[in-house]
Amino acid sequence: MNRLIRVLASLGILASLLYGASATLSLADDKVIRNFTAGVSADSVGIVEAGEDTDTDGPQAIYAGDRGEIYLLDQLNGRVLQIDPTDPSKPPQSLELPEDIHPTDLVVSNDTIYAWDGQIRALQATGREDAPTRGLTITRAFGPVDESITNAFAQMGSQLSESEEGQTRGIGKEATHSRARQTIASRGRGAVTAELAPFAQNAGVEITIRPKGDAKTLTKLKLQVRSRLGAVEVLEIDKQGRIYVLAENIPTDYSDQASAFVARFAPSGALDGVHELPLNSGVALSRRFVTVAPEGDVYFLRNRKGGTDVLGVSFRQLKNVAVIDTGPPRPQVTLAEFAQRKGANAAVRPLTRAQVLETAQAFANIRWRVNPGAYGPDPDNACTGFNRVRRPGYMHGKVNQEVQGIPYCWGCMGNLPQIASNIERGVKAGNICTRNDPRRDVTGVDCSAFVSATWGLSTHFTTIAIPSIAKQLANPFDLLPGDALNKPGSHVMLFIRFTPDKKAEVIEASTGGCNGKVCRNVYPLGSLLARGYTPVRYRGLAADASAPAAVAAAQSPQGA
Repeated sequence: MNRLIRVLASLGILASLLYGASATLSLADDKVIRNFTAGVSADSVGIVEAGEDTDTDGPQAIYAGDRGEIYLLDQLNGRVLQIDPTDPSKPPQSLELPEDIHPTDLVVSNDTIYAWDGQIRALQATGREDAPTRGLTITRAFGPVDESITNAFAQMGSQLSESEEGQTRGIGKEATHSRARQTIASRGRGAVTAELAPFAQNAGVEITIRPKGDAKTLTKLKLQVRSRLGAVEVLEIDKQGRIYVLAENIPTDYSDQASAFVARFAPSGALDGVHELPLNSGVALSRRFVTVAPEGDVYFLRNRKGGTDVLGVSFRQLKNVAVIDTGPPRPQVTLAEFAQRKGANAAVRPLTRAQVLETAQAFANIRWRVNPGAYGPDPDNACTGFNRVRRPGYMHGKVNQEVQGIPYCWGCMGNLPQIASNIERGVKAGNICTRNDPRRDVTGVDCSAFVSATWGLSTHFTTIAIPSIAKQLANPFDLLPGDALNKPGSHVMLFIRFTPDKKAEVIEASTGGCNGKVCRNVYPLGSLLARGYTPVRYRGLAADASAPAAVAAAQSPQGA
């Protein structure tokens, strides 16, 4: 069907057949465009299965190119896979990343791959265009870049947008607007800006689209959800002029559930319908999980147990609808079920939110020199079941050099002075082999050990045990700095603040999103909730409502 539509488009008769009708480029049902199993071959991707207190680690980003091709960031294998969605039988082309690049996000524009590796780097493919494997070489390392590229990375939290600089939503102050202005390098209208104005008590937003650098209005859109809007991002304007907006419905109590969708609007601004994104607790977290192709197809990156799928997301037509209603039906919660959500009391000393944040930022921002003992021998021990090593990726090739952030270490625990002492006396730093038995000759923290340390606990409370010392928050927007987002049996992140565009800024210890260390990250809140993360508040945290100065320092992007 998609191929037929593209042929009609090339003949110039697609608009007369489809415009004003209910037809869509997208598939009738979600369809697996490409499935990858775990491995290192051309038809597989690097995947480390979830274990106790570890989420699945696999591809981190997906992006549609200018000709409809799909780029998949195979982070653990050090490459980008290029896929032809119109021909599933065609083998992917492997674009090998430079050895010193360990990105967690990518954007593709004008045949250039922009990779986020703590900074934006521009990469160009080398070798024959039809070769099964090609190299990627750095053309330049950026400071300032084109605003549309910066904004594209800001969409998924890799880089702060220009409007976020110098802003913070500390404790006790509720945001009154989303990121006010976005810049999009669209395929259908060229560079445009989108100005966002909330209404209906932040359940709705009006979006004004203008040509970049021009006051003329191209169109206005209105979008409203049933509870409250989370992130709102204009993703693309396709070749037919249709506008695609990523939005989230965030529940404010237990009577609703989080959901995320891509709304499609006609060039006139009328709502055509939605692509509901298949977020659920069985889908592992990836940074850039959705992309829109030039012809309007919407693709979703799904990391799951045993493999990774690239999905073509189905389209649901909506006409004359004021409120977009997506996600599962509202659950009916009984009093007994509500009571079961309360955790056990913990008799521990109170501490302040400022202390929690200062500890967390120390774990993320500390700079230290990688001595030979901390680095360990080469070749390093390989992890069971996969072609990678114990040593965290951000330390590769850094012996006797300075790095930033405490290393991720599965099954490890300790406060900052203990870990610093271990590193100084030559204990191996970090262990990302989460499918092996925990080692005793290494130092660092895993996700729950990091949160336990920030909460001043001398005992390691795992993600499964955290509910016994923390209470669940009914309204996710009640999260305050020092609270956490916990997925029992998988992963936990310390909450820092809501960004101006209503994403959740966190500090976490992670093998994938942090490249094997403690770092700052930003995620769409709806995607976290829909994937099984629960907002929780440590019961030993003092009920102070002051905005600590430490929040502002957390805004700096993750370091090298």
